[in-house]
Amino acid sequence: MTLRRIPSEQLRVGMYIHAFDGSWFDHPFWSRNFLLQRESDLATVLRSDISTLLIDTSKGADLPLPAQAWAESPAEDTRTPNEKTAAATQVVNRARDVVRGVFDSARLGKAIESRAVTSVVEEVVTSIENNRHALLKVLRLKKKDEYTYLHSVAVCALMVNLARQLGIDEQSAADLGTAGLLHDIGKVMVPAEVLNKPGKLTEEEYVLAKTHALEGYRLLGEVDNLPATALDVCQHHHEKIDGTGYPHGLRGAQVSRAARMGAICDVYDAVTSNRPYKDAWTPLDAITRMRQWAGHFDPQILSAFMVSIGVFPLGAVVQLCDDRLGVVIEGGRNSTRPKVLAFYSTRQRRFTRNELVVAGDERSGSAIVAEVDPAAWGITREKIDRLVRLGVPWV
Repeated sequence: MTLRRIPSEQLRVGMYIHAFDGSWFDHPFWSRNFLLQRESDLATVLRSDISTLLIDTSKGADLPLPAQAWAESPAEDTRTPNEKTAAATQVVNRARDVVRGVFDSARLGKAIESRAVTSVVEEVVTSIENNRHALLKVLRLKKKDEYTYLHSVAVCALMVNLARQLGIDEQSAADLGTAGLLHDIGKVMVPAEVLNKPGKLTEEEYVLAKTHALEGYRLLGEVDNLPATALDVCQHHHEKIDGTGYPHGLRGAQVSRAARMGAICDVYDAVTSNRPYKDAWTPLDAITRMRQWAGHFDPQILSAFMVSIGVFPLGAVVQLCDDRLGVVIEGGRNSTRPKVLAFYSTRQRRFTRNELVVAGDERSGSAIVAEVDPAAWGITREKIDRLVRLGVPWV
């Protein structure tokens, strides 16, 4: 028997459920252990209050490493950092030009060419798989006068990258990328002076700005061969889990997973970009603040997003590739990686001599694979806070 505790959102058909965490009354099945064989049963688990569970990898599928979500690991990339950046810049520039053309066509009432969109999304998908860090780094360097177009490209890339982290299949990830690329198309119907106003919007201007969600949905409804996901995200990426979003005030499960992903990627890129009315937040500041907005985002998807971009707030408890738990004592900013104090073995279910590690990439034993709830392992928040305060190894 080989047990692994995972967040419920990482559960997949083919895994053997050994036990659900929490009370027997919290889970919707008579049996506590069985092989998950049906998508309908998976959906039932995801709709329930279950946050974590144990799988037995000797009887079913294991949790794949992030880099294995779509395919075999690519051959070692021998390009220099400058060559990787140059390749990423080419992808970003082509995508930016396509988005500019799509927005101009929509603004002039012309037909939107879906084939061009599909082609550039395929490039982004390939770049994320082979050149992820360089692409996301290039996308952070936006000029204010190109924000509208590069924001769309950035959300496309962040959506694909998040899909990769969540283990979503490649075609569905491409659909999510298309959704990210087109999510703000409705802004072509909003006056530029409203979108780029340096000060606070008036109530009337805010009402006008919010129309972009439904206007975008209308525009995309006239385009052939677009995935339904693109229309969904365009219309609902400003919905919030607590029902206070727009345009329909959807709440909880009424908001699709794609729209929840879109909300996170859209806000993160917006707040980490320089705008006429505000300076950019650092990635660490953005993640720290976004986690504090109760009711705004899906917390489990936000946790996966943090893993996908390698940015974590101080005090977050994470699982490493080598099955140790650690607490983040430096969250990662700009080009640096998070620093983690590893302190607990999930295999041996005991505290270990603590080790300060720098979180690595997917191929290293120190890669972060998930954020976890320490309470699921019987670890108190006081213990975690003590580790953060010390920031040095202790027994």
